[in-house]
Amino acid sequence: MGWITALAIYFIIWWTALFAILPIGVRSQTEENDVVLGTDHGAPASFSFWRKAFWTTVVSTVIFAAYYFVTETLGFGIDSIPTLFPHAG
Repeated sequence: MGWITALAIYFIIWWTALFAILPIGVRSQTEENDVVLGTDHGAPASFSFWRKAFWTTVVSTVIFAAYYFVTETLGFGIDSIPTLFPHAG
């Protein structure tokens, strides 16, 4: 795998992980009893993008490392799938 391909795969994993991590630990303004006039009651009371970006990077790096290990070290690829499910007929 070239470095551009690896970077593209990491980028896709990072964005997917970001949307999975964004709602974790977020408390709404209603839950905090601090609703700002003119905002939605379900809007986050406080938000730290850098903390979410940090945890997204950590999770993405672990997932990418597992992907890299399975594909490059163990040699598992799309062509290996038929060997996992032998034909029953």
